[in-house]
Amino acid sequence: MRRIVGISFILCIQMLLGCKPQVLDIYVNPNGNNAASGFKDGPLATIASALAKAEAHKETYPEAHVNIYLQEGEYHLVKPIVITSQLSHLNIIGEGSDKVIIKGSEQLDLNWVKQSDSIWIAEVKGHLNFDQFFVNGQQQILARYPNYSEEGGHWQGHAVDAISLERVKSWKQPKGAIVHAMHSGEWGDFHYRISKANEDGTVDLTGGHQNNRPSKMHERFRMVENVLEELDSPGEWYFDKDTKQLYYWPSENVNVETAVFEGAILKNLISIQGTEPEPVQDINIKGIKFTHTQRTFMEDYEPLLRSDWTIYRGGALFIEGTEKVSITDCEFVNLGGNVIFASNYNRDITIERNHIHDCGATAISFVGDPKAVRSPSFQYGEYVNLAEMDTIPGPATNNYPSKSVVNDNLIYRIGRIEKQTAGVQLSMAMDITISNNSIYDIPRAGINVSEGTWGGHVIEFNDVFNTVLETSDHGAFNSWGRDRFWHPNRSVMNELTTNNPQMPYWDAIHTTIIRNNRFRCDHGWDIDLDDGSSNYTIYNNLCLNGGIKLREGFYRTVENNIMVNNGFHPHVWFKNSGDIFRKNIVFTSHRDIRLLAWGKEVDYNFFPNESSLKEAQTKGVDAHSIFGDIEFKDPTRGNYDLVDTTEVSKIGFKPFRTDVFGVKTQKLKALAKNPDFPEVYLSTSKKKGKVIVWQYANIKNIETIEERSASGLNKTAGVLVVSLNEKSILKKSGIQEGDVIIRVEGTEIENVSDLINNFQKLNWKGKMKLGIFRNQKEQAVNLITK
Repeated sequence: MRRIVGISFILCIQMLLGCKPQVLDIYVNPNGNNAASGFKDGPLATIASALAKAEAHKETYPEAHVNIYLQEGEYHLVKPIVITSQLSHLNIIGEGSDKVIIKGSEQLDLNWVKQSDSIWIAEVKGHLNFDQFFVNGQQQILARYPNYSEEGGHWQGHAVDAISLERVKSWKQPKGAIVHAMHSGEWGDFHYRISKANEDGTVDLTGGHQNNRPSKMHERFRMVENVLEELDSPGEWYFDKDTKQLYYWPSENVNVETAVFEGAILKNLISIQGTEPEPVQDINIKGIKFTHTQRTFMEDYEPLLRSDWTIYRGGALFIEGTEKVSITDCEFVNLGGNVIFASNYNRDITIERNHIHDCGATAISFVGDPKAVRSPSFQYGEYVNLAEMDTIPGPATNNYPSKSVVNDNLIYRIGRIEKQTAGVQLSMAMDITISNNSIYDIPRAGINVSEGTWGGHVIEFNDVFNTVLETSDHGAFNSWGRDRFWHPNRSVMNELTTNNPQMPYWDAIHTTIIRNNRFRCDHGWDIDLDDGSSNYTIYNNLCLNGGIKLREGFYRTVENNIMVNNGFHPHVWFKNSGDIFRKNIVFTSHRDIRLLAWGKEVDYNFFPNESSLKEAQTKGVDAHSIFGDIEFKDPTRGNYDLVDTTEVSKIGFKPFRTDVFGVKTQKLKALAKNPDFPEVYLSTSKKKGKVIVWQYANIKNIETIEERSASGLNKTAGVLVVSLNEKSILKKSGIQEGDVIIRVEGTEIENVSDLINNFQKLNWKGKMKLGIFRNQKEQAVNLITK
């Protein structure tokens, strides 16, 4: 009997060993040979050959694990890499993103002929079509008006006369020119191609489908490119697709005889493509730089429910129908559109320790299938009547991204062409964790959640700043919640939710948590929960400039946050919102707009002075709140830990660390910027003689008879402009040293606190009217805030 058991045991072990997946290592080198073995001493030349070898191996061993090792060099793709479910259990590993580069461009063989003192011409062979041009790895500028300038604002340069009659008439071939323009409300962007130029100088345009809130083009924020006559500065180029002639004005250090020229020919580099029934499983991509793809702003777009977005469902790395995919330790740069796009069914994606910068659209997107949404509406004014509505909570299918992580990524200078973009975008997704990322220098939100479907996200320890740089009415974190309960008529919405108090939970079925982040937005709110955003818990966040806004939604709890130099912005609350705002440190009175009620609880908050507390209490809130002075440990270096917690402990505030945000990996930390750390204006600006640095200007209160007399004022009040930096929006708006600011939008300004309070209340509009005293008389100045 013992012998039989022993033999059975040995047979089981042998069977288990026999079932062990085969492991195949394949090596690739740009200087290799596709006829070689693919072993380390005989690498293949292309990734396509390595994938073909992997597929052949898996025909015999379907469960085999394959490692494709990319050795140092550049890999120019002639078509995208496609990974299907047949290639599950695959690792593509580079020797490091500083050594291994995958490019969607083709190197150009050009013979240059000088046309003028500045312009060179070369014929492009074959049938190449490219809209991004690189010289020695550096992106060049498609001929444009106005010329490119890093300090130029929208599109690094914009002009009201971009497509004026006079300018268009000066172009020999207007057809094919590309027009970029902001939404009239600055809620995003539009892109057009000139299809025809008329005799009177007007043009016919195609395009303009890139925003879900249609409008006219902005009158000022416009830029035009792809026009030969606008090739008038170093680094600019133009490609005539009909004649195959490439025109180029070399930058100062470029030698056209020895430089390397490349044109982007692909929109997508890697596509991991499966389905829910047959998902691609266990794919790891690591240690690679991805670069050089075409721009995608003229591709087909689709609306994201009732958010402001339409979106191109594609990216340099496209992921759909997968389980357990990781993208780690990679660099993504000079990509024309979206970078990483997780579409529809995906589970257990990890995007970690990547460096994403200087790309055309959104860095990381998780976007589900609208068919997974019950009773969806797509335009702002659309809605489904309750009698016709599917009232079952949650998604209708599993075709959406979930249980995934975006961690420790450095993201900046994205949205270089498309402005309705984000560092991380979530739409029709569930249970996504966004943690320890540094996101900055971007045109709109750092992190955007398009609607409530289906919540459960955790957003923590991120550092998000220099946001909303080219748009308006937005936040460093932004969300919408125009879900089934939301109605464009607020009276109808109030009635719906009063009669159906659980209705806001039908789509936002899980609570989204925003905690332990550092946010700064100078052109809006640090945290902006816009139209209907519901079922959020927000705590332990350090808000450096814009405060926190909650509009129209339900069941939000905001507690234990610090809002430096700003405060709380409750907008359009309904009677049964269930909102809670408590145990927060605020620096201003509440900025409420059109409230039907003050929620479930607004109390136990800490104000900077008695007047702001009393103003809140006159509205029937903050009965147990207190005021007083607080001191931070080292705010000039970003440490806003409280020196003494005695006073704030009386309202139940619990200290949290204020210097642990953003990327953790040392390599990325060495590259990452920090936000500008604000001086604590509102607790110090009334100190006598205090000069405050604000908006790159030195300002102070008018305090003495001498100052009043020198300025010609009729009272000792106002804010004196002591000096101005060239970067200051005050200087750019025409304010001069020695001016005294006495009014903001008709409100009298007594001191610096008044000025900053009113500025922060109104700067999201993009401009405001100031009254100033100059040369003994009052004048009006329009302050442009971005």
